[in-house]
Amino acid sequence: MITQAMWSLRPLDWMLVIIAGWLGIGCIGVVARHRLRLIAYALFPLSALCSLAIGLAAATVLLMPPERAILPLGLPGLPFHVRVDSLSALFLAVLGMASAGVSIFAAGYFRHGEGTAPGLLCLQYHVFLASMSLVMLSDDAYLFMVAWETMALSSYFLVTSNHHIPEIRRAGYLYLLIAHVGAIAILLCFGVLQAGGGDYTFANMRMQHTGPFWSSAAFLLALVGFGAKAGIVPLHVWLPEAHPAAPSPVSALMSGVMLKTAVYGLLRVGFDLLAQPQPWWGAAMLAVGLITALFGVVFSTVQTDMKRLLAYSSIENIGLIVTAAGLALLFHAYHMPALAALALAACLYHVAAHAMFKSLLFVCTGAVLHATGRRSLGQLGGLIRHMPWVAWLSLIGTLTCAGLPPFAGFVSEWLLLQGFLFTPQLPNSLLHMLIPVAAAVIALIAALAGYTMVKFYGVIFLGQPREASLAQAHDAGRLKRGGMLWLCAMCLALGLVPVQCIQAVGVVGEQLVGHNIGIDVAAHDWWLLAPMSIERASYGPLVFLLGILGCCVLVFLFVRQRYHGRMRRSAAWDCGYPWQTPRMQDTAEGFGQPIRQIFEPLFRMSRTLPQPSDTHPEYHVVIEDHFWYWIYMPIARAVEWVSRAIGVLQHGRIAIYLLYSFVTLVVLLLIVNP
Repeated sequence: MITQAMWSLRPLDWMLVIIAGWLGIGCIGVVARHRLRLIAYALFPLSALCSLAIGLAAATVLLMPPERAILPLGLPGLPFHVRVDSLSALFLAVLGMASAGVSIFAAGYFRHGEGTAPGLLCLQYHVFLASMSLVMLSDDAYLFMVAWETMALSSYFLVTSNHHIPEIRRAGYLYLLIAHVGAIAILLCFGVLQAGGGDYTFANMRMQHTGPFWSSAAFLLALVGFGAKAGIVPLHVWLPEAHPAAPSPVSALMSGVMLKTAVYGLLRVGFDLLAQPQPWWGAAMLAVGLITALFGVVFSTVQTDMKRLLAYSSIENIGLIVTAAGLALLFHAYHMPALAALALAACLYHVAAHAMFKSLLFVCTGAVLHATGRRSLGQLGGLIRHMPWVAWLSLIGTLTCAGLPPFAGFVSEWLLLQGFLFTPQLPNSLLHMLIPVAAAVIALIAALAGYTMVKFYGVIFLGQPREASLAQAHDAGRLKRGGMLWLCAMCLALGLVPVQCIQAVGVVGEQLVGHNIGIDVAAHDWWLLAPMSIERASYGPLVFLLGILGCCVLVFLFVRQRYHGRMRRSAAWDCGYPWQTPRMQDTAEGFGQPIRQIFEPLFRMSRTLPQPSDTHPEYHVVIEDHFWYWIYMPIARAVEWVSRAIGVLQHGRIAIYLLYSFVTLVVLLLIVNP
């Protein structure tokens, strides 16, 4: 009987059971609060199985009609509505596949001394996973906001795990502040969408016709609200602070998955709940995305902290995703469904690719941090000798993040550029002039991303160790390797079989813009990606990979034939001077110096220059964000001034407070009865 009942469950029911399972795992962790071995070696691997299960359940829904349910939870007369369709299923599949690898890694990562008891950390971690899943399953504004705020609070506690450090407490406070500002904007957006009817279900919002003005107001509120969570400029300031402060598995989940919940919200509102998009919405998203991507990649090139570098890289990638979504919305507003589906496929593909490679890079930095105790690039180097597993797996993530073929990052950026090539078909002369500039900016961003990843990988893993203590570094353990291998496999799969992946993504395009690009792609060979036509553009990742491997084999055979199998060893990059020291290597600051000079107006810099009389001369550069001083510091000073002004009313005397109440009552009576 139980088996028959289980087999009769729908995929949506299975997803709800898995979410309840995550919450149950968290509760067990609280009960076994200090039993680290149970939490690490039983609960987190079980969580990874739940992640894999929800990912597989979501993948089955992609080709099925939407499923709905009303939960016996909530308030009287205001129950929770849940729904899974192709859009939410795709994001749930990304969440499941990424969190499976992160949870396996976390099983070998979390230990005593993280600042929070392991059991409490387990609860916060799994509430975070459950709330993100409920955000994607929500079918009414009430459940959406409850899940959204739960996600913000649980991630805040995870960010501030080492709460005894003042910098981490400040980073957590800033994150929570920006998150609540965004939540207010999202709540106002839903208020506009329900059009005063009192029905906050998404089904009711789809039927409302609020007119151009109120539709535009709802779109702008959504852009601000979800943009605050995604980290678009100028609402990005929390991200470079919170990601380095959090434990590495949490940073991986926040960057790889949580930021995508904001992208999900933008797509849900812009393409689903708002029925008649305006062309300027897409242009606005495109502009904001380009500015965010350029800002993020420029700042990532000059970072000297490896986690801050990856955090700014996440800002860059979110900018590319928003750019692709804006291009899709622009095509959709001009009733060009095939091109809208192409741009949307680029957006969704980059969502999946970024979730995998950024999670991989963050867990790799976590392995480096545990092995060395160092986070600064200036204190690392030569780790490929002591941490070969982490080094080679990091290389896959680095190449994917750099957008090089045949990895996943190249596919999404190539699809985005293909979308820009079709923009001359837009019926707007102004866009015809501006879009080529946007395409050139995309190319610049891709080049700078490659530059950043060369710096990231080269300074950490290549060359000589910059400190003697690095010789004691140890490679990642089995559980950590398992998590990294899973994420690495996802990066390779997305890069090598893009045709099959786009066929799944195409179902989402059919739901949102009325065209399934997966059908167009499937019309060609399974190994050849041609989004529109082979004559126009095509890409064969397997052919590219075989070409690379063939070249390597030919070079090997040539060297073996020429030197008859002999091997010679010599020092590399010594330029004829064999007595090099680590001080002669290029530093992270030196690597970023050309970018600092070219893009100097974007930075707020202060330099400490050495003097001729210094016995130990040092050169120190501090790079800050202009937006802190242009926007946030004036707001902070204004709030402080208002607080001091209001504080004058507080005298600490009950008679004064009774006088305030009496005066207020008299004024209200005069207003009501003039």
